[in-house]
Amino acid sequence: MKTSKFYISTLREAPAEAVIASHKLMLRAGITRKLGNGLYTYLPLGLRSLYKLEQIIREEWNNTAEALEFKPTVIVPGDIWKESGRWETMGAQMLKAKNRGEQDMVVSPTAEEAFTVIVRDGLSSYKQLPVNLYQINTKYRDEIRPRYGVMRGREFIMADGYTMNADDESLDESYKLYEKAYFRIFKRLGLKIIPVRADSGAMGGSGSEEFMVESPIGDDTLIICPNEKCGFAANVEKAWCASDDSVNKKGEKPSKTDLPVEMVATPNVFSIEDMEKFFDESPKMFIKALIYRVINSSLDMTGANGADKWKRVKDPAGDYYPLSYVCVLIRADLDVNEAKLAATLKASEVVLAEAEEVLEYAGAPHGFVGPITAKCPLVVDYSVVKDGEAQMHNAIAGSGKDGYHITHVEPLRDFVPYINADVRTVKEGDKCPLCGKTFYTRKGNELGHIFKLGHKYTKSMHVTFLAKDGKPAEPTMGCYGIGVDRTLASIIEKNNDEKGIIWPMSVAPFQVCIVPIKYNGAMKEVADTIYEKLTKAGIEVLLDDRDERPGVKFADMELIGIPLRITVGDKNLPNVEFKPRSAAEAELVPAESAAEKAIQFVKDELAKLQA
Repeated sequence: MKTSKFYISTLREAPAEAVIASHKLMLRAGITRKLGNGLYTYLPLGLRSLYKLEQIIREEWNNTAEALEFKPTVIVPGDIWKESGRWETMGAQMLKAKNRGEQDMVVSPTAEEAFTVIVRDGLSSYKQLPVNLYQINTKYRDEIRPRYGVMRGREFIMADGYTMNADDESLDESYKLYEKAYFRIFKRLGLKIIPVRADSGAMGGSGSEEFMVESPIGDDTLIICPNEKCGFAANVEKAWCASDDSVNKKGEKPSKTDLPVEMVATPNVFSIEDMEKFFDESPKMFIKALIYRVINSSLDMTGANGADKWKRVKDPAGDYYPLSYVCVLIRADLDVNEAKLAATLKASEVVLAEAEEVLEYAGAPHGFVGPITAKCPLVVDYSVVKDGEAQMHNAIAGSGKDGYHITHVEPLRDFVPYINADVRTVKEGDKCPLCGKTFYTRKGNELGHIFKLGHKYTKSMHVTFLAKDGKPAEPTMGCYGIGVDRTLASIIEKNNDEKGIIWPMSVAPFQVCIVPIKYNGAMKEVADTIYEKLTKAGIEVLLDDRDERPGVKFADMELIGIPLRITVGDKNLPNVEFKPRSAAEAELVPAESAAEKAIQFVKDELAKLQA
């Protein structure tokens, strides 16, 4: 391709709203252009890289994951979302509309429902399973604050694989094939991936794993064990840690007390810091009690304290409480992990209750909420009680009365958990539960996520097949996603310098660029000859035949990030400059052998990524 026939639209400066490297460079290099808030158009240059990325995903999912591509619509009937139970629980990020027949429609934020319905309508026998399909398709989520360009846009491209399996053993096999494909995909893209245990969130299901890249602007916090043999890594939403003792100010572990609970007046003592000063004690001796509002919980809490006040909605996808409340008890030096809490309660969301709600369910404001007087179910963290044994003794807690705390609190004697679970936020400095080493943290961006969805959708959407024993059975599902735009942006985040992008060979829009100082005379003749040889060899080459100053040409090619530049200048002929984009200096090579050297360079770079 010659630049005179190609649309190159570079910018000297990025718009002020672009604050991260990939956003700036995608705009400056003419990879994308903003069409609206969170909406970006790929220009021809960017589309070449985008299609290459998609093709790598296709190749690995076709071959390694043994999947077949399908193409569902982007606009889908709202009825299928009502079937699954996610019509309400997906929240405001789902863009809903009505067609002229007043039928509810959805601009797909994800495609589990579409896949389930499509397969359901043709599934009859176990002999058809597993079904393994994937799509690479446009999605829309109405992000509250779209930012960082295509890294977090409203409209985006996702690659989604879905499997429907006869049993858990078959699902495990599909899961492992996709996992292997993920490692191959990201290796070919030149990205170092950290696989981490993750929360399934609104997707539901059991097992899940995220594929992350370290990034200072990452949305996720990764908890990582430094012991490579151990290999523990998890998203903070899912991470757990080794237990640590509740000790007093002297570093001693208190023993169980027989003293009765004692009310202590604590005027102007509201925070944990206030309590430390007032009681002259370690926060590891305090039980923190927090009232949470719980949204759309499918956990059956019939008979639980206060549950008789809550409305329980009957739904084909499973009954649920639109609104309920719990009191979370945790050691005071720790923080509640709301993702873990939501998963424990099978809820779409949990948020700290408002002041009026706290008074209703605790009888006292935050700071004085007590484990003994709470009027809703107690969710007790493992730091307080674990496996039927109290982890704290002779503790201090809120009394349930404004201006008072209680001492000599004994878990299991003075209160009993309704739910005992790990709802603790793990942080840097905690110990690995597998090997005991000290965790460190990194920021990361999620590029891919794989889920074992189980029967979440097949049950709610009534999918059955005739099993080997002749009886109807529900298939189990897996889901495997890669954010295509986000991955492309992450490649740029990792590969750039002060001059522009440095594309890995596998996704570069062009593999080689030829830059004649002037496109005339001997320089034109040599440039054309090299161009023809490379083109015949199947190399993707861009010949800069523009009537521009050499500095403009060089700056554009470096900004665009083409992996190899061959410069043809009359002062160096019969030699030409051969300069990889990542190299500090160019080397002179004979013009007659430049094409062969370039062909070998492209092959070698691709081979490194394939290794």
